[in-house]
Amino acid sequence: MNEVSEISEEIANETKKVYKIIKWVIISIIAFITVNISTVITVRNFGKKVNNRIPFGGINKSMYVKINNSRQWINIYGDSVKNPVILYLHGGPGSPTSYIDYKFLRKWSDVFTVVSWDQRDVGLSSNFNQLLEDIPYTKELLMDDGIEMTKYLLNYLKKDKLILIGHSWGSIFGANLVLEHPEYYEYFIGTGQVVDIKENEKALKEAVKEWTRGDKEGEQLYEKFISTNSTREYVTTRYKLMKRYGYDGLAEKPDYSMLGALFFNPYYSYYDIFRLLANFVVLPEEQIKYLDFLFSPEFDKFSLLNRTEYQIPFYNINGDHDYQANTFQAEDYFNDVKAPRKKLYMMKDMNHGLLEVRSNEFSDIIHEIAKTEQDNKHMENIVNKEFFIIQQ
Repeated sequence: MNEVSEISEEIANETKKVYKIIKWVIISIIAFITVNISTVITVRNFGKKVNNRIPFGGINKSMYVKINNSRQWINIYGDSVKNPVILYLHGGPGSPTSYIDYKFLRKWSDVFTVVSWDQRDVGLSSNFNQLLEDIPYTKELLMDDGIEMTKYLLNYLKKDKLILIGHSWGSIFGANLVLEHPEYYEYFIGTGQVVDIKENEKALKEAVKEWTRGDKEGEQLYEKFISTNSTREYVTTRYKLMKRYGYDGLAEKPDYSMLGALFFNPYYSYYDIFRLLANFVVLPEEQIKYLDFLFSPEFDKFSLLNRTEYQIPFYNINGDHDYQANTFQAEDYFNDVKAPRKKLYMMKDMNHGLLEVRSNEFSDIIHEIAKTEQDNKHMENIVNKEFFIIQQ
């Protein structure tokens, strides 16, 4: 009996030791996780605080604005409120870039007050109640959004006119705004310029046919691409083909960390980040709605074909390897454009992701355009002054 008792006691002691070890391991793991989470939160909060600072004499303001009966988010950032205002129109339609765009937009903030805008129902402008209303996207609706936002900014920032820059969908959207309402704008910059969606897709199919020749898997994707009637399948297959042959927007590594930009984003909460990442996995309702709009007769109304008379200066910045928005069509269109001033910048060996991939080179071009327009404005003022003196 004594031996049994001793064995039982020894087992009990060993069991206690094991429990102590397990307890210590669990506590250590919890402590490790807690410390790391705390560190991550501290580092992120510090980064957000740095990125959310207001430049001395400048502006850094985020807000929600009631635009055309819709709640829409904007950020206004600049080194000096005296600088001209430039409104950035993101691509898509329905593909906001507010999670990273402050990294490249702020590179122009020494010469412009830059406005980032998440358009109707997407990004930080996404609103469940608005989506329930199920308002159809039409040219008239989105043009009204653009004009109302323009008027709001002119009033809020006390300016007579502003500058428009649009990427991809934003380029054809912006071109329509300045064509139909030139009185609100100083000049226009289109990048990844879209001219006509049907002609764009026709040219892409011709290019894809050449890319896939002799590539069995590629040829199968091509057949699927040209035969599908499903908008979602068409877009998915299109992306696979662009990526397979190195023509997707981010084929090259961006010159800044996109993950870092998201992590230290001063405007995004943890919930916003979670929702964004979830949207990459499951396509949200608003993006499905925008995809339907993209291939609808309403989108066709934005076509720039045979609309080449601009009353304000017209600039284009395109990549010479851009098949997402066909660079050859954009160049032909540019050659036909009639404007007080115009210039085409062609970035070498560049696809569709100009702003992210080579943000520094892109910024240099933006600064050159700003200087050109500033110099011309200065000369016009001198001429007007001399004319006034002569008249006197």
